[in-house]
Amino acid sequence: MKPVRPELLRRTQMLADAGVVASGYILTWSLPGGLSDSLDGWAQAALAGVVTVLAWLVAMGISKLYIARVIARPSEELRRIVLAGLAAASSLVLASFIAGIVAPTRPTLAALLGIVTVLLTIERRISRHVFNQLRASGRMVRRIAIIGTDVHALELADAVTSNPTLGYHVVGFVGDDLHARRQGRRVLGSIDHASTLLREHRCGGAMISLNSVDAVDVNRLTRDLTDDGLHVALSTGLRDIDITRMRPQGLDGQNLIYVEPTIRTGWRSSAKRAFDLLVAGTGLVLTTPFIAIAALLIKIESSGPVFFRQERVGRDGEVFKMIKLRSMYQDAEARKVELMAQNESDGPLFKIRNDPRITRVGRVLRKLSIDEFPQFWNVIRGEMSVVGPRPALPSEVLGWDDELHDRLRVLPGITGMWQVSGRAEAGFDAYKRLDLYYVDNWSLLHDLRIVMRTFLVLLTQRGAS
Repeated sequence: MKPVRPELLRRTQMLADAGVVASGYILTWSLPGGLSDSLDGWAQAALAGVVTVLAWLVAMGISKLYIARVIARPSEELRRIVLAGLAAASSLVLASFIAGIVAPTRPTLAALLGIVTVLLTIERRISRHVFNQLRASGRMVRRIAIIGTDVHALELADAVTSNPTLGYHVVGFVGDDLHARRQGRRVLGSIDHASTLLREHRCGGAMISLNSVDAVDVNRLTRDLTDDGLHVALSTGLRDIDITRMRPQGLDGQNLIYVEPTIRTGWRSSAKRAFDLLVAGTGLVLTTPFIAIAALLIKIESSGPVFFRQERVGRDGEVFKMIKLRSMYQDAEARKVELMAQNESDGPLFKIRNDPRITRVGRVLRKLSIDEFPQFWNVIRGEMSVVGPRPALPSEVLGWDDELHDRLRVLPGITGMWQVSGRAEAGFDAYKRLDLYYVDNWSLLHDLRIVMRTFLVLLTQRGAS
């Protein structure tokens, strides 16, 4: 497939932004008491519209909204859209004063800013999806080299390769260590010839593993490569720490990264509990009819209780009884031993894709996650949270290492990062990493995002177990 030129994409993005701003201007102009009341005739309206679009595009350019590496995160892109909108609105007022036109009122400016911000956010999300598809298809790819050849450098390359939507193609490694060669990886040459090697292999940038390269070489490489017009990214070796917690700091020529602490006490704890009670209470009311219908179907198909109560490990290692709608035959626990040889999961987890212990009704309940609705009662009792790590079995906890025990610092959840990030497909390493990431970077905003992603998973059935 023919690659897409970055310049063409950037111009297309600017045209799309201009169209969105113009549409927002027209919508605001047509509102009662809107911009039309501030302007005298179509000529002034058209002139004001052109100024509005140009002011917004200039402000977006100054805010670096046309540089992909700056707006890699949607939240950062939204922040810059808002800042650009404030700058554009201020420019519109200044232009009205210079041109002798009655300046828009504050409510009108607020409406213009709000409408354009919403439209730009939607349009940018669509653009992000298109760009991800272009990268994944290989039509928008940057060739890069990994500088470093140790274990961390190889893990860095694997992380890049596993996510094609990043748009990177790793052509090889640069370094003197034999570890990469022993692993069958392509080594381009030594660090001393890094600039020449990257030019020869038509690389647009490099990722430097700070764990693999001496500090003196890092400084030299960064200067040489950036002077050659190449993109350079430094991998710190830090894992599972949310980027929003990191703050760059300078100290006598040294570059430091300050990591903000995660605070779970005080008003945040009270706010999370209030959020849990609100969601769980509402959830119980809304799901009661579904629970009643499911209970009837369970009783019709197989003998045994409607609800399944099982011991799980909660916060600080306290054991509680988790409630679910029964989705297996009554003798499921007794049959687990004979099925251990068919376990398809790694680590202490147990999972069989076509588990014979699951009833026909149970398969439907699990697919739609209806079997988990009674857990709202566990939330109300304070044994679980709406969002948190997956509640583990006592037998699973016995197989944990010391690091994974840190997940017991918070309440287990009905949903969490594990559940919305490829629940059935993810192995034990992903289970461990995602749960620890949640514990280490918890915030109310993270909880809200996970709840929204859970709804998307339920609606699309992507990643559902």
